[in-house]
Amino acid sequence: MGYIIKNIKALVQTESEFITFRAGEAMKNLPFIENAFLVVVGDKIFDYGGMSEFSIKKYASVKEKLEVIDATGKMVFPSFCDSHTHIVYAGSREKEYVDKIKGLSYEEIAKRGGGILNSAKRLHEATEDELFEDAMLRLQEMASYGTGAVEIKSGYGLNMEDELKMLRVIRRLKESSPLTIKSNFLGAHAVPMEYRGNQSGYVDLIINEMIPLIAAENLADFVDVFCDKGFFTVEETERILMQGIKYGLKPKIHANELDYSGGIQVGVKYGALSVDHLEYTGDEEIEALLHSETMPTILPGAAFFLRLPLAPARKMINAGLPIAMASDFNPGSSPSGNMQLVLSMACIVFRLLPEEAVNAVTLNSAYAMGVQDELGTITRGKIANFFITKPIPSIEYMPYSYGDNKVEQIFLNGEKIAF
Repeated sequence: MGYIIKNIKALVQTESEFITFRAGEAMKNLPFIENAFLVVVGDKIFDYGGMSEFSIKKYASVKEKLEVIDATGKMVFPSFCDSHTHIVYAGSREKEYVDKIKGLSYEEIAKRGGGILNSAKRLHEATEDELFEDAMLRLQEMASYGTGAVEIKSGYGLNMEDELKMLRVIRRLKESSPLTIKSNFLGAHAVPMEYRGNQSGYVDLIINEMIPLIAAENLADFVDVFCDKGFFTVEETERILMQGIKYGLKPKIHANELDYSGGIQVGVKYGALSVDHLEYTGDEEIEALLHSETMPTILPGAAFFLRLPLAPARKMINAGLPIAMASDFNPGSSPSGNMQLVLSMACIVFRLLPEEAVNAVTLNSAYAMGVQDELGTITRGKIANFFITKPIPSIEYMPYSYGDNKVEQIFLNGEKIAF
């Protein structure tokens, strides 16, 4: 089966060549074609262009039946790539949300057994089937807002059995969901209560037991560490990353959410695909990132929900860096996977131009999860993950009109998806 989508008001993020990401001034570049068509054959983008060039006869040799869709007044965007989520979890944490309203800090809640440790307790009590079913519903909701690729982290297990349980659930999601999914081992998300006072012992457990077994079962694409004030040190992060690299896991880092932690620099040193959060990013951190292939990834939902200082996105772009943005969908600090809202926050809160914001949640976030050669742009030969909007007046309307769902039809792997 294939599709011809014609009379598209604007076909957005078209790119004739495979590119890695857009950085600095280039983030203002958002190619699009007005009054366009798009042809999908199998699971790939086959062709596109302006309607003035369109001829049905060009596709007579295509063996698949091509269904014609009229997109008059509507736009087509590549699906969002959400490169940072924690959507395998059990239960919500709205009581802590009230504690935050009352003035307790993230660190204070964590010290008394809340936060990540609360989620770890609940996850321990949940079955794999329960976790899978809940996460699948979250994926479907995310897809309904235009997301086509998701990185999912472990990290609510904090012991061998439960970390493996999370990663096996993520593997089931990969096998069952039409979304593109990457798996990230985040055993170093917090220190379990039984290791309080013996943090190095927990780091030893991650290095000597968890990583080798996870690699042997091929359960993760990435290894991650929460390198920040009150969590894991630079030295501990280095030990974990080196072991992950030894076993074929690409590094990623939770960095500088709570303070200047050295997390960005250690991420760059070990070739991390991305460093994420970045609320505390200064000139030294920017300089380190400028000489690397590491993608700075900002999580607007977490900063908004926790009322944290904002990452200096404008300063980073002006310095020549690329920026990706992701949802950080999790029960404690960002309980939303709506990437349309992330797109809006990129403009409203971080003052990105709409073109920069679209690049941040498509091409650049595809790079941040290692799928830029498959997703993130409308390019011949890439996987056909895209959505058709409802009738909208302009590209700028996508971030401008926050709160409503502007997606009308979803296509993943070349197939029309209905939930």
